[in-house]
Amino acid sequence: MAESPFLDFVCDVMYKRRYAKRTIESYSRWIKRFINFHGQRHPRQMGENEVIAFLNHISTVKKSAGNTQANALNALVFLYREILEAPLSIDMKYIRSSRQQKLPIVLTQFEVQGLLSCVSPTYKLAVSLLYGSGLRLMECVRLRVADIDFDYKSVRIWNGKGGKHRVVTLAEELIPKIRQQIVVVQQYLESDLENPKYSGVWLPHRLREKNPAACESLGWHYLFPSRTLSIDPETKLLRRHHVNESSVQKAVKFAAREATIEKNVSPHTLRHSFATHLLLSGADIRTVQDQLGHADLRTTQIYTHILQRGGNSVISPLSRLY
Repeated sequence: MAESPFLDFVCDVMYKRRYAKRTIESYSRWIKRFINFHGQRHPRQMGENEVIAFLNHISTVKKSAGNTQANALNALVFLYREILEAPLSIDMKYIRSSRQQKLPIVLTQFEVQGLLSCVSPTYKLAVSLLYGSGLRLMECVRLRVADIDFDYKSVRIWNGKGGKHRVVTLAEELIPKIRQQIVVVQQYLESDLENPKYSGVWLPHRLREKNPAACESLGWHYLFPSRTLSIDPETKLLRRHHVNESSVQKAVKFAAREATIEKNVSPHTLRHSFATHLLLSGADIRTVQDQLGHADLRTTQIYTHILQRGGNSVISPLSRLY
């Protein structure tokens, strides 16, 4: 991941403090960009002025969105507070990114149906869950067998964006396919347990300490396992990870081309479509907010803007001429 002793040290600190892998990758990437932006000077030789210059560059030159600039700021706040023990001021005067949020791309129900019909059988269940339950891509690939609640037809999402938990709907039509997928997971597990080097599935740290045997139980194994075993970079033990998210991304892109959908489709497009179609079917905005796991209702309201700006609620004056 890192390419210098200093960045290696930063990553090692985050690993020991049990930061999420994605956070480690993101922070490491932004710190590296910060260092390169200032001619590869060591962060100890820099301070708030250099941080402000970097944040202004992201805003005015790169014209990045506010979330992108905020991610860079979080990484540098961590660097100076936790690594260099020289915290940045909370009232730094930098130019905040003001690029407006783009309206999400949404498929019609007909387009979703066409896309699903073209998805590779290997990834069809995962892609169906992206749309059917409104999951983020990483939430989907990280699902464990025990996260599926067949009795209440729901899916439990643990530590989603912002570390939040939530329960989302599960389409009844997917239940037989999920049961079949669990049989596949069981077969993988039985084969893996015959391997003396297999150390079970990766577990959250607290569970790992509280119930070490859980790593070999079916319920904790990933619903969408990788086809091959791999070495856990944290513990250096042999495990079976979940399917790589890039494989699902490629499957969605390929299916969109096969279905001749002209829109720029990604896995997140299916989440946008889930939310919009829920609203179209009469669901209230609070319900959609809960399903998506949005902390702020204003984030969910972007989907009402899509409907308001579309042709469903406004009659064009041209139509009155015919």
